[in-house]
Amino acid sequence: MASQQLVNSAQMGVQQAAGLQQPQPQQQQQQQQLSQQQDFDPVHRFKMLIPLLKDSLQNVMAIASLHFGHNAAIDNGLKTTEKGNDAAVQRFDKSLEEFYALCDQLELCLRLAHECLSQSIDSTKHSPNLVPTATKPDTVQTESLFYSQYLSMIKSQISCAKDIHNALLECSKKIAGKVQGACN
Repeated sequence: MASQQLVNSAQMGVQQAAGLQQPQPQQQQQQQQLSQQQDFDPVHRFKMLIPLLKDSLQNVMAIASLHFGHNAAIDNGLKTTEKGNDAAVQRFDKSLEEFYALCDQLELCLRLAHECLSQSIDSTKHSPNLVPTATKPDTVQTESLFYSQYLSMIKSQISCAKDIHNALLECSKKIAGKVQGACN
């Protein structure tokens, strides 16, 4: 009887483990997709880099402190400049370079986030209404455009871009004509 219970509980454990293993690939895929989205998100990347920057700054300050102490001891005549003593002190330039590299990454993240925000604002400004997608036909918003309205808006944007292009071409021809007239 006890051996039968052990077998049953072992079988249930195997079934539960098999049941748990099926959602794990889905969870892993979702986690991978989430991490990939977060890698492309400049704000998330900025938030991830801040602790690294703090650690790097602490490292720079600690190494600078050691160097000041080491140099003060040499100046006071307590230590001599030997190669063995210099090897114990870490390289300040490498830690400072690491700090500046992190600062550069943070600057790029902030610039990218600003650019994304600007594009989003411009997109909202120039195309404020959404076109309903075929994947979600039941979630049609009241302020969304019909496809024909969207096409007419795009056509007007294209004609405006052509007008700007033609105006620029005309100005460049006038400038080129004045330059050629001045050279003769």
